[in-house]
Amino acid sequence: MQCRPIERLPDGAAWEYELEFDGYRALGIKSAGGVMLMSRNEKGFSGRFPRIAKAFEKLVDETIVDGEIIALDESGRPSFKMLQNYNHAGTTLGFYAFDLLHLSGRSLLGWPLNERRELLRTKVMARLPNAIRFSETLDAPAAEVIAAVRAQRLEGAIAKRRDSLYEPGRRSGAWVKLRVNQGQELVIGGYVPSGRNFDSIIVGYYAGRELIYVAQIRNGFVPSVREAVFKRFRGPDTKQCAFANPPQRDRGRWGYGLTADKMLECRWLKPRLVAQIEYAEWTEGDHLRHSKFVALREDKDPRKVRRETAGR
Repeated sequence: MQCRPIERLPDGAAWEYELEFDGYRALGIKSAGGVMLMSRNEKGFSGRFPRIAKAFEKLVDETIVDGEIIALDESGRPSFKMLQNYNHAGTTLGFYAFDLLHLSGRSLLGWPLNERRELLRTKVMARLPNAIRFSETLDAPAAEVIAAVRAQRLEGAIAKRRDSLYEPGRRSGAWVKLRVNQGQELVIGGYVPSGRNFDSIIVGYYAGRELIYVAQIRNGFVPSVREAVFKRFRGPDTKQCAFANPPQRDRGRWGYGLTADKMLECRWLKPRLVAQIEYAEWTEGDHLRHSKFVALREDKDPRKVRRETAGR
């Protein structure tokens, strides 16, 4: 089940709140005595995060837990960059569990959220080691939740209807997310080459079936990261530009437009890679100002990347 991005957190007794973690969404699955850690686009995470996968060996058979894999920085805050560059040493990993889909072979998809979470807390968490933690409900009004998230410089907040059923793959609006920081995932549709590497990446989001160009991003690439990202460009090359909106007549007030002359420099990619991007703001022309690359995201379906807005 997925969250619908919103601009204002809903308030009232029908809703409960959790932190939005800056990590990889994943399912912990125990079936027929075996354990699988799986991303939401059905990629296996067990080999990459073996300690988290092993922790789920304590689950009873035929049980599925929904949650998020995170890495903590030196101040104890989730850091997606540290998670994406995780090398099995010197990084504190954890899995925050927030929902229970199946328990001992019984499907809970048709149960209300508050009952699923109570079963998760009372019947499952006690069996699991400290690497698996329960995502606590934030017991406060919406305005106080947002103020606390902003003060701690965290990613954002999630609001879920207490009576919501679990709807796999859907953004029904029963779960919503409010991003407090300025950042989101964007699809890489091309790059500007420079020597044997690249100078910048060209990114956008999907509006319906169209990929909309929003930024050319140079910042955020240290040499090792630039090299690792460039290796991922090999393979999905194409001569066709995937973006629906360029070229533009000029580069605009902030210089972020993609003109016909600039497009002659570009190398196009099939839109298969997703990047986490930070930025100062959206311009009136639907471009990003002062944008910076953070990391590639392996757990996101490019076709589901939409424009998000930092809220209040």
